Parts: sequence; C-alpha cells; structure tokens
Amino acid sequence: VEKKLILEEKITVLQQQNEELRARIEQNTVRTRQLSEENANLQEHVEKEVKEKKRLSRTNEELLWKLMGGDTTSPKRSPSAPSTPFYRCSSGSSSPAKVKTVRR
Repeated sequence: VEKKLILEEKITVLQQQNEELRARIEQNTVRTRQLSEENANLQEHVEKEVKEKKRLSRTNEELLWKLMGGDTTSPKRSPSAPSTPFYRCSSGSSSPAKVKTVRR
C-alpha cells in the first residue's frame, strides 16, 4: 500500500511536469511563428532597400555619364569654362573610402 502511494505521488508530479512542458512548447511555438513572420517582413524590407539602392545607383551613373558629356542632347561645356570637381563613387559603392574627386 505504501509503495502504491509513493508511485501515485510520482505520477502526479510527472503529470504536472508534463503539463508545464506542454505549456512551454506552446509558448515556444507561438514565439517561433512570431519570429518567422518578423523575419519574412525584414527580408522583404531588405529586398526593397536593395532594389532602391540599385535604382539610385543606376540614376547616379546616368547623371554622371551626362555630366561627363555623354548626353548628346545637353549643351557642351565651353573649353574656357573653369573645371569644377564632382564626386564619383568607384564600383557603385557609397563608401567614403572609395569616393574620388574627378576633374572635368
């Protein structure tokens, strides 16, 4: 009889531990879903930022090309006009270490 009481008490303790573990699993599942959604949103935001950066880089290159005289529709600079510096990022990078001053 004493052995039976001890086993029933162990069963009760184990059932309580089991319920606690189930609750923790449910909390972890909910948190995992939240983090997955947040990750997907952040990935989408990063992709949009990358596309915008590429678009701005293309626009910048186009404007630099026009400044260099590549645009045949724009008026040419007079040879006597003073040379003014403008800045160009090498390899499309916006890193200040790669910015060069170019004279026209």
